[in-house]
Amino acid sequence: MTRKTDDVVTRRKFLIASGAVGIAGLAGCTESNSGSESEATEASGESGGSSGGSDEASEQSGGEESQTLSGAIDIAGSSTVFPLATAMAERFRQNNSEVNINIQSTGSGGGFANYFCPGQTDFNNASRPIKGEEEDQCASNDVNPVELKVATDALTVIVNNDNDFIGEGLTVDRLKTIFSAEAQPTTWSDVDSEWPDEEIEIFGPTDASGTYDYFIEAIIGEEGPGHRQDYSATEQDRTIVQGVEGSEFAIGYMGFAYYSENTDAVQAVAIENDAGEFVEPSLDTALSGEYNPLSRPLFTYPATESLAEEHVAEFARYWMENSTSKEIVADEVGYVPLGDDEQQEMLDKLNSAIEEAN
Repeated sequence: MTRKTDDVVTRRKFLIASGAVGIAGLAGCTESNSGSESEATEASGESGGSSGGSDEASEQSGGEESQTLSGAIDIAGSSTVFPLATAMAERFRQNNSEVNINIQSTGSGGGFANYFCPGQTDFNNASRPIKGEEEDQCASNDVNPVELKVATDALTVIVNNDNDFIGEGLTVDRLKTIFSAEAQPTTWSDVDSEWPDEEIEIFGPTDASGTYDYFIEAIIGEEGPGHRQDYSATEQDRTIVQGVEGSEFAIGYMGFAYYSENTDAVQAVAIENDAGEFVEPSLDTALSGEYNPLSRPLFTYPATESLAEEHVAEFARYWMENSTSKEIVADEVGYVPLGDDEQQEMLDKLNSAIEEAN
């Protein structure tokens, strides 16, 4: 296990440390409500506090011509992709101040079902691919999603800083034992007789989250018994951090970017990979493929119909053009950027969709 990483992210703590009460430098608001477990922000580029990559990003956003863009862009979906979408939106608005970008963190599934597929938003962020039933719902409302990969994440398992009994890490089998609906151990000693006879406190995302879906796929198995339901479920990643930080015998999981902002509060658990090696989550191990099976792609899905609007199409292009940016994607937000070939593939797909929309 580790409390530090070589890839400590330098982006400002605009989500977790603030408790979602505001985003530094944005002339908008962030809101949270425990019922829908959603966060929203209206991104504004009038801040002077953007970190690395902002000059390059501003140049790519269209210069003087981009000042003519105006309108609203509504985005819902994954809490994992939320900080990346926010970083891109903030930079885009530095040269496009008449474009209002409203972002909600609703979970991947919640975003598809309640906002995007009903035609209420222009994009849906997702930390797993769209499901067949979601595609059917979108089609029934004449919404045609375009799948764009935006980054790679290292889904991170965290425990309390005082946890000294897990040792070098956890195997996939032990993770499955802890989190699956089959065994449902109540104490750590139920998992390993040499571990403390203390109740396991479990924190994690809700079943509307793509992180939840990916964890089932990678650890429990889609044909397995399913995820246990007797745990503290939330779509607010900071709540997972706070829960694990506050209990010596707690465990939880989330996207790497949120852990990277809280390396002093909790510690990450190394996971045994397919080569039998215990590997800690980091940008390097996610990129190399060593951190498996918990490395995963992240997506945004613009609606083809929305891409007929110039300001929506230009924001989508801007995001893809900056998807290889180490300064934004890695250093500020905490994910692995796309490679050049992947970026070109996504740009080609996006441009084809824009042509189709027009």
